[in-house]
Amino acid sequence: MRPHYLTPLFSPRTVAVVGASDRPGSIGQAMFANLLAGSFQGKLFPVNLNHKVVGGIPAFSSVRQIDDPLDLAVVATAIRSLPGIIKDCGKKGVKAVLLAKEFSDSEQLEQELINEALSIARHFGIRLLGPNVLGLMRPVAGFNASNYSGKVRPGNLALVSESSALCAAMLDWADSKEIGFSSVVSLGRALDVGFGEILDYLVADNATQGILLHVHHIHDARRFMSALRAAARTKPVVVIKSGRFENDAEGRTHASNLVASGDVFDAALARAGVLRVSSIAQLFTAAKVLAANYRVGGKRLAIVTNGFGPGLLAADSAIDYGVELAQLGEGTMKLLDSVLPRNWSRGNPLDIIGDASPMRFRTAVKACVDDPGVDGVMVIFTPQAGTDHLTTAQLMIGLQRETTKPLFLSWLGDAKVSESRELFSKAKCAHFRAPEYGIEVFRHLAAYQHNQQLLLQTPGPLEGKHKDPDVAAARRVMDAALAEGREILSERESKQVLAAFHIPVNPTTLARNADEAARQAEAIGYPVVLKIDSPDIIYKSDVGGVELNISNEATLRAAFDGIMSRTRQARPDARIEGVSVQPMRKRRFAREVMVGVAHDAAFGPVVTFGAGGIAVEVMHDLALALPPLNDYLVDNMIGQTRIGQLLGPFKNLPPVDGEELRHVLLQVSEMVCELPQIRELDINPLVADEKGVIALDARIIVQPARAAQKRYGHMAIMPYPSHMLVCAKLRDGTPVMIRPIRPEDADMQQAFVRNLSEESRYNRYLSSIKQLSQSMLVRFTQLDYDREMALAMTREGEAGEEMLAVARFITDPDNEACEFALEVADHWQGRGIGNLLMQALFDAAREQGLKLMRGEVLAGNKGMLKLMHKLGFSVEPHPEDRALTLVLKPL
Repeated sequence: MRPHYLTPLFSPRTVAVVGASDRPGSIGQAMFANLLAGSFQGKLFPVNLNHKVVGGIPAFSSVRQIDDPLDLAVVATAIRSLPGIIKDCGKKGVKAVLLAKEFSDSEQLEQELINEALSIARHFGIRLLGPNVLGLMRPVAGFNASNYSGKVRPGNLALVSESSALCAAMLDWADSKEIGFSSVVSLGRALDVGFGEILDYLVADNATQGILLHVHHIHDARRFMSALRAAARTKPVVVIKSGRFENDAEGRTHASNLVASGDVFDAALARAGVLRVSSIAQLFTAAKVLAANYRVGGKRLAIVTNGFGPGLLAADSAIDYGVELAQLGEGTMKLLDSVLPRNWSRGNPLDIIGDASPMRFRTAVKACVDDPGVDGVMVIFTPQAGTDHLTTAQLMIGLQRETTKPLFLSWLGDAKVSESRELFSKAKCAHFRAPEYGIEVFRHLAAYQHNQQLLLQTPGPLEGKHKDPDVAAARRVMDAALAEGREILSERESKQVLAAFHIPVNPTTLARNADEAARQAEAIGYPVVLKIDSPDIIYKSDVGGVELNISNEATLRAAFDGIMSRTRQARPDARIEGVSVQPMRKRRFAREVMVGVAHDAAFGPVVTFGAGGIAVEVMHDLALALPPLNDYLVDNMIGQTRIGQLLGPFKNLPPVDGEELRHVLLQVSEMVCELPQIRELDINPLVADEKGVIALDARIIVQPARAAQKRYGHMAIMPYPSHMLVCAKLRDGTPVMIRPIRPEDADMQQAFVRNLSEESRYNRYLSSIKQLSQSMLVRFTQLDYDREMALAMTREGEAGEEMLAVARFITDPDNEACEFALEVADHWQGRGIGNLLMQALFDAAREQGLKLMRGEVLAGNKGMLKLMHKLGFSVEPHPEDRALTLVLKPL
C-alpha cells in the first residue's frame, strides 16, 4: 500500500509556520517555539510579512519564496489573510495545512472567508486540520506543532480530541500519571480532516498501540463507524463523549420518543467494538489496561479476601456495576474445603480468614483462576497479624504470569503495603488502592469483550423459510403517500408495508360509516376491534379512538358513533378517513412487545425493541441497535430488556415462538436497509406467544429519499450487498454464482486455500503458507463492505457449495483508488473465471466511486500478467522490488 495521504500532516519533513512570531503570548510564537524546542529532525521555515528574522532564523514573507518543497504549513495568522495563504500553499505544492487559530462560526464574514479558504484547499488537494488552538503532536518523533506549554511524554497511546481545552486537561493529567503518547491531535471544528481519516492513519501507525477519543459531534457517521471498526479490529479504542443527550430525538412515534441520542451513540460504539467511559481517569485507566493486553472472557468475577467486611463491600460494588459474582464449580468448592480453614466463607466472596498466609492466598486464587466459571479474580489483602504482604504480592505476580485470566490486586492500607504496590507497578500488574476501582476496570474489560463480539457480527443475507420481501410493493405504498403530500402512513398502509416484508399483521379494512363497518365485521366474524383512521392521529387511545372485543352489530354501531364523536371532540382539526375494522385477537398466553425504528441525526436509522402496549412510555423498557442485524444481534437486543426475561417459560406461560419474533426484527432491519424513505416506525403491540407473532397496530412515517444518495447511503453501517449476487455460466456451460463473501464462508475459504497448489499459494500470498491463520481468516471473511469487497465464485457440488475463485479489493484511505487480489483454484484455471470475476469486481469498485485499481503481481506469474493485459491494465516494473510487477487500471 502507498504511504497514507495524511503522512505530510503526521510525519512532515519540511514545515513552514505562517505567522511565526517573537511576540510573547502569541500563538505564532508558541507554535514556532515548540517546534524549535522539540527534537524534530526536519526543516523549519518561519513566514512573517514584517520581520526578516524570527527566533534567530531567517524568515520569508510568503511560503512561495521558500526554495525547499513543503509538506506542512502551520497557519497562525488572522482570518482575513487565510484564503490568500491557502492559495500560496496550493501553488507551492503544500499537502497539509494546520489552522492554529480558532475562528467564529457565527460571524458571517469569517464564515465566508473560511468557506473560501476551504474551497481553495479542495481545488489544490490540500488537507486542512482545524481550526483549533492546540494543534498536533507526535511525541515519539519529537514533533510538536502545538501551543501546549506542558510536558508531553512519548508513549504508545494516541489521543484525538475535538476540544482543545479538554485535550490540554487530559495531557496535564496524563503527565502526572507518567502516561505517554504516540500522537496527540486536536481536531477543533474539523472543517476538513475528521475522526474517520485520523483513525485510518492511526490504525496503520506502528507507534500506536491504543487509541483514545474525545467525541462531541459526528459529521460523517459512515466514515466514522467504518474507521472505528477497522481500528477496533487491531487496537483497543476507548471513547469519552461530551454532550451525550443534547440532541435527543423528537419524533412522532414511541420508538423515537424513547430513544436518547446518548443511547444511540453507545449502541454505535458497542457495535464498533470499542469501549465508552465517562471520565478522564477511566479513559486512561481503561486504555492502559487494554493496551497491556488484559482480556476477560465474560463478566463473572471471583473475590478472594482475608477480610470479610472489605469482601462484602467489594461484592456490593460488583452488583452496583452490573458485574456477576461467579458461582464456583463443585470441584473448586471441594478443593477449597480441603485446604482452607473450616470457617472460610464457602461462597463468593471467598473470605479465607484474617491470618491468611501467602500460600493460602495463592491456593485460593489459583483455584478460582482454574475454575471455568470464573473470568477474573479480585484479590483483596488486609494487613493483619500473621500476614505477609510482600511475599503474598510476589506470589500473585507469579500467578498472573501463569494465567491469561486477569488478577486485580488491592492491598488495603498505606505505609505498611507501599513496598508491595511498588512491586506491582514494576511488574505492570493491575493494582488499585480500593477494590471498587478494580471492579470498575473489570466491568470495562467485560464490556469491551462483549463489544468485540458485536464487532465480529457481519450480517449476511436473510435466509430461511420466508420468501424474499416485495420491496417494490412497499415502495409503491410509500411513494403514493408522499405524492399526496403525506408523511404519515395510515395503519392500513403501514401494515401493507409490513406484509410486503412477510411480517404477520392483523388484517385491517376501512369503514366510512357504521353500515360499512357492520358489513365488514360480518365478513370478518365477531368479535372485532374498531380504531379511528386519521393521518393526523398517531396514538388512537389518547383520543378514545379504540374499542375492543365488539361481539355483535348493535354494540358495533354504538362503538362506531362513540369513536367518531370522541375523536372529533378531542381533535376537531384532524382529518378523519373513517374507522378501521379488524379481527379481535385473543391469545391466552400472549406477551405484548414493541418493535420500532427511530432516526438519529448522526447515525441514521436505529432499530428498537421493548415492552409494548399503552404503558410503553412509563415502562421505558427499551433496547436498540444499529442495523443491519443478524440472529446474534437480535438476541443481544432482546436480552437487554426486562420484557425479554418474560418471553421464556414463566409460571404457567409457555415460551413464545422465539424464531418468529427474531424474524420480525430481522425483517424490520431489512426494511430500513432497503427503504431509505422510512423515518420512523412503530409496531405496537406486537403480540407474541407459543403460536407465533402478529402485529396488531403499526404506524410508519416516511420522507422522500435523497435523489443523489448512493445505495445504503442512509446507513451508518454498510449492509450485505445482496444486489451484487449474480448467476452466470462458464465457457463450458458450468453454472456458477458470484456473490460477496460473508462470515459463514470461513470454512469454505479455508478449504479453498488449503487446496491451492504451493505455486498458487505463493503467487497469491508471497509466502509458502499452508492455510490461513485465524486472524487472516477473520480478516478475509468479516468485511466492511463500505471500504472493501471480496467476491467469491461458487458452484453447487455433490458435497455442497464449492469455492472456485475469489477476487477482492481494499480501498485506499483517500477513497480514490484500491488494491486488488485474485486467486483461482488450480483445477478451474483456463475456463474464463478470472475475466468473469474481475469484471464483477470492476463493477463493485465503480459503484463505490473508485477511480483506479492497482495490484502487485510476481514478475514470473505469466498467466496473471497475461490476464492483466487482456483486462486493460497497464503493466510496469515495481519501483521498489524487481521481483514484482505493478499493474494499474483506470476505472
